[in-house]
Amino acid sequence: MSEHRQLLLQNEYNQWMNRQLYSVCGALPTALLNQDLGAFFHSITGTLNHLLLVDRLWLARMQGQSYPVSRLDDCLYENWHELTAERNRTDDDLTVFVSGLEPSSLDAPFRYTSLLSPEPRQIRLGDALLHLFHHQTHHRGQITTLLAQQGVDFGETDLLLLPGLLIRG
Repeated sequence: MSEHRQLLLQNEYNQWMNRQLYSVCGALPTALLNQDLGAFFHSITGTLNHLLLVDRLWLARMQGQSYPVSRLDDCLYENWHELTAERNRTDDDLTVFVSGLEPSSLDAPFRYTSLLSPEPRQIRLGDALLHLFHHQTHHRGQITTLLAQQGVDFGETDLLLLPGLLIRG
């Protein structure tokens, strides 16, 4: 499988999982979503906000734009409907970005400055995208743990169950 195809697949999986988790979480009481459950970003909403913030930050960087943020735990949206709408928009923007890349562009040097260190850094664009998708998976795993601890069924999360992935026949 080519690197570009793998990134397209990871993007599709992340979008599917984000929609599934947001659907499950959208049915929960706001108090539970905002409750400090001992996670790194405290609550389910805090973790979802972090994921959205980081995705917007990386996407802006990759598009040569700025995204003004000072902390990785900034709360972008307290309103659930606004958070959900921005998550969907961000996932759509990521799909357009990844789909529009030429496979050869994945080897291009990608320069950025981390919020954690003022020293400029450089990595391959493909590696930056791989980081973005793995970062989502990491924190979604934290969210599913929080949901499981509250007795919430969040459904299947295996990549192999991504709709359309199975080869029939």
